[in-house]
Amino acid sequence: MDPLTPFSVQDMVLNRLKLRPLLVFDRVLRCQSIARAARELNLTQPAVTKAIRELEQQLDTVLFLRGNRGVTPTEYGLLLGERVKAVIAELRYLTDEINAFKGGICGHVIVGTQISASASLLPQAILRLKAHAPKLLVTVREGPQDYLFPALAAGELDLVVGRLPDPEAPLTRKLPLRHQPLYLNRLCIVAGGHHPLLAAPPSSLAELRDWPWILPPPDSPARLVAEQFFHDAGLALPDNLLESLSLLTNVNLLVDSDCLGLMPRLAARRFAAAKLLAVLPLDEVGPPTAVGYSVRADKPLPPAARQMIDSLKLAAAQLDAADQV
Repeated sequence: MDPLTPFSVQDMVLNRLKLRPLLVFDRVLRCQSIARAARELNLTQPAVTKAIRELEQQLDTVLFLRGNRGVTPTEYGLLLGERVKAVIAELRYLTDEINAFKGGICGHVIVGTQISASASLLPQAILRLKAHAPKLLVTVREGPQDYLFPALAAGELDLVVGRLPDPEAPLTRKLPLRHQPLYLNRLCIVAGGHHPLLAAPPSSLAELRDWPWILPPPDSPARLVAEQFFHDAGLALPDNLLESLSLLTNVNLLVDSDCLGLMPRLAARRFAAAKLLAVLPLDEVGPPTAVGYSVRADKPLPPAARQMIDSLKLAAAQLDAADQV
């Protein structure tokens, strides 16, 4: 009998694996907890544990280390996790393509977003999309670029919407992604709608330095813009500082305190129209930056993602036209 080749060993493993335990494994990996994964999957904890043990037996390796605070993936578990993400993504793409072939306007699109798009561009695009395809499921995940772009490359997201990355950034060069600009946006200085400064608007950044500020974290591209803005004015960064990229947190801090902050201009205008925030009448912060969408360069787009991109283009054109008024 001929010795087993790597390909025959691989075929044997693939033939033994079933989809359901892989789906259970993926959820446990995400949750880092058997109990939480069981709740999210609507299964019992013994059923989840059994699925993981069967998978470990089939692969003849340990995938998780059990502890009092949950489970921790082993190196083998992390390796399998990357492959399972790709398998789940491909199954989702296949489902969407079959639905499209049948003529139905349905499917599932998973969108990653940043603060630059989450308050204006993406909501408008989603409304347009749902008006056209109400049965299409849209899932939105918010986060920084260093989370969103690897997730996009792994197939966990269909596209990312927001500020486009620096073409020379290591993360940009490393991942097989394509970036498409839709319009240009700038940062502006914002305050709560009842901030004391609104009674006597400032004429320079120096007048604002002693107020509490909310700035992006140091690893955010927008933080570099903020630091350069203060540096060009001959000022150090404020001493009373908060660091946050959470849009909801930042808006509530601005509304409920005397904090000042930076926000993409189009997003700031939305909140100003609702009387929650006010844009201070100072120069805009930094050079204009491109806002758009990013997709995988090595995979075709599923039908649901293509429909989302069409809606993004229409929404961006409307926002850009309104911004010129």
